[in-house]
Formats: sequence, structure tokens, C-alpha cells
Amino acid sequence: MSKTTAVQSREIFETLESEILRLELKPGQLLSENALCARFGVSRSPIRSVLQELRLCGLVTVEPYRGTFVTRMDLDIINQIIYQRLAVETFVLEDFCAQYDELELQRLRFLWNRMAEAVRRGDLAPGDFYELDGRFHELWFASVHKSYLWACIQKSDRHYTRFRMLDIVHLGNRSYAQILEEHEEILRALEVRDAAAFRPILKRHLFGGITRLGDLLLGELRDYFTSEDHRE
Repeated sequence: MSKTTAVQSREIFETLESEILRLELKPGQLLSENALCARFGVSRSPIRSVLQELRLCGLVTVEPYRGTFVTRMDLDIINQIIYQRLAVETFVLEDFCAQYDELELQRLRFLWNRMAEAVRRGDLAPGDFYELDGRFHELWFASVHKSYLWACIQKSDRHYTRFRMLDIVHLGNRSYAQILEEHEEILRALEVRDAAAFRPILKRHLFGGITRLGDLLLGELRDYFTSEDHRE
């Protein structure tokens, strides 16, 4: 593969990866090689290379004689990722609570204010809210020198990434309001160094999307997910 083709393939991969994670390409959606070739102005070779890389990342599925589809989300995997994240993040937040300085607390408050003000104005795109939410959580991981853990969480939670995006895209202000309220609860607990408060808040916070979407997962959103066995 030439350098130029490699650069093209990387750019196409990053574009499609972002569109899948942001739900611009829907779970279960067909990805036509012909359409992708026309869209990006390239031959089949780089497109096939990109689709193979996306398959290895778990973002697309190849169905023989049918085509390549955006992978549907798996609610069982999502629940397990949340379970794992709850365990890890509770410990991290407790460690942060024991050692943070006032400047770090001010940085958290600044991020919270940015999210709250943008939501109030109504000009915050779901992807931008998702990014600010991640930066809010990332701060305490970085503070206690657990950035590698944060990177692992971000890399391994592609099902959960799309699920979180589904939550805020589908429910909008309802999700924004509850997420901001729970962030505010975390800030209040930090201000008084109440480490015992973190687990129940985080449990409600991290499982919030499943609670909010509720019956929609069995109804109008069911085609975004794998078999019903995972939703029973």
C-alpha cells in the first residue's frame, strides 16, 4: 500500500469510526462498498481495508452473501462494562477525594459550568456534550495517576460509547439534566470529602442511560441491539 493510499485509508477509517460512535451511522445499517467508494472517491481496495479494520474493532459485521453492517449493540456487554467501570471509578474517585487540591476542584466546576451553560443555551451538540462529560470524569483519573486505566476504559467501551450517545441523542434535555444533576452531586460530595457517597451516586449515574431509555430498548430502539436474550 502506498503512503498516499495509507493516509487515505486512515482518514476514511477515522471518519467512519466517528460516524459509527456518534450514531450518524446506525446500528444494523448496511455499508455499501460501492457507495463508500463513490463517497470518498477511492477504489475498492482502501475501502475493503478500512472495513476490515472496522471489523477487527468490532464496529462492523460481515454477513456472507448479504454485506457489511454496522454492528448492533449488545446490552449484556454494556451492562458488564458499566459494572466494571463502576468498580474501578469508585476506587479512583475515593483516591481523588483524599488528595485533590482546590485548583482541581475549580477545574471540575469550570467543566460543569460549561456544560450547564451550553445546555441552557441549547447550542451543545450531543458529541460535544459527550466529550465534556468524558473530560469531567478523566480529571480524577489523571489526578491519581490512573490515565492508563482511563485510556483502557475508553478503548474497550465501544458498545457503551454508542449506548451513551443513544441516551443523549434520543432523550436530549432529559438526559442532559440528569447527568448534570449527578455531576453536581459528585461535586458536593467532593467539597465535603464524603467518600462514602460516591458509589451510590456513580451507580445511578453510570446505569442512568439504561434507566432512562427503559422500555424503549424493547420497543422502538430494539433493532439497534442484538438478540432479545440480552434484554430479558
